[in-house]
Amino acid sequence: MRSGEWLLNVAMRSILGTIALYFINGALASMGFALQVGINIYTILTTGILGIPGLLALYGIGLYRIL
Repeated sequence: MRSGEWLLNVAMRSILGTIALYFINGALASMGFALQVGINIYTILTTGILGIPGLLALYGIGLYRIL
């Protein structure tokens, strides 16, 4: 995979991951769960580089902090 293609792939996953974080946070808040993952440069890069496993890892870490 060329570097330009890789960079575009990371950018698209970052955008979609940020949108997913926003909607998942909203859905959890409306259901009364106190689990919120902040949207910042670290979470955007995590979802951009790792994709869906990164998104799940962020919520797993958040759940671990609650326990």
